Amino acid sequence: MSSAFDFSVPTPLGYFAALVGEDDSLPLLEAAAAIAQDEYPDMDVQQVLGDVDQLLARVRRRCGDGSDPLQRLRVLNQFFFRDMGFGGNVNNYYDPDNSYLNVVLRTRRGIPIALAVLWLELAQGLGLKARGVNFPGHFMVKVNLPNGQAVIDPFTGQSLSREDLSERLEPYRRRNGLVDDFDVPVGLYLQAATPRDILARMLRNLKEVHRTQEDWLRLIAVLDRLLILLPDAWTEYRDRGLAWAEMGDNRLAVADLDTYLAQTDDALDRTAIGQRLQELRRALS
Repeated sequence: MSSAFDFSVPTPLGYFAALVGEDDSLPLLEAAAAIAQDEYPDMDVQQVLGDVDQLLARVRRRCGDGSDPLQRLRVLNQFFFRDMGFGGNVNNYYDPDNSYLNVVLRTRRGIPIALAVLWLELAQGLGLKARGVNFPGHFMVKVNLPNGQAVIDPFTGQSLSREDLSERLEPYRRRNGLVDDFDVPVGLYLQAATPRDILARMLRNLKEVHRTQEDWLRLIAVLDRLLILLPDAWTEYRDRGLAWAEMGDNRLAVADLDTYLAQTDDALDRTAIGQRLQELRRALS
């Protein structure tokens, strides 16, 4: 006989799915912290949130009453980047731990987007109009101030001018043919990222690390989260199917690759994926 009350604990994936179900109520910090549960199953997400709350209480005391937005921004950057010593892990940039907030809080080292998620939580807690920015190649944060906008590199804490941003964009623009008549203003690269955008970029960073290392099991775990976050991201089905094939699970590989081909009539790799699918089906028969 089943109980009228269900007190079962959700799986890490189920917990993540519950957090990211609705855009309007998506808790970025909590969902970003939950990503680490694949690698650290005993990690307490609520402890991570509590640790950030303690940081926020400390920086609030430093701001005092009546401080204006620019003063609060200066206090926050002094506290986060200098006093607490948060910054980029320049010695081991591609370590997956750089994306796990529980580890970043302990080591105070990470990649730009993980540092940005922590910084944004503190900035917004101080009442600053701060947002993340999906800048090409390097995640940024921005703050709207009464007299303009500040763009900050969360890897270093450096405030960037329009000239700095244009210089950083140059390789991306040339690589993608966005020069001369095809050039666009810098401001178009500074659009605010939604929480879902930020989580997707965090997961795709981990995806690339695991794919480069051919760590198929961890890659599949990341793709499971990506497909919960972005159910219509058909290329992620393709990549998960190929990872399942590397793991030797042809049945799951066929299911994912079938989904990809069914949803992407104009994909450039349809022929190659179709051939791979036939090979996998033959192996199953």
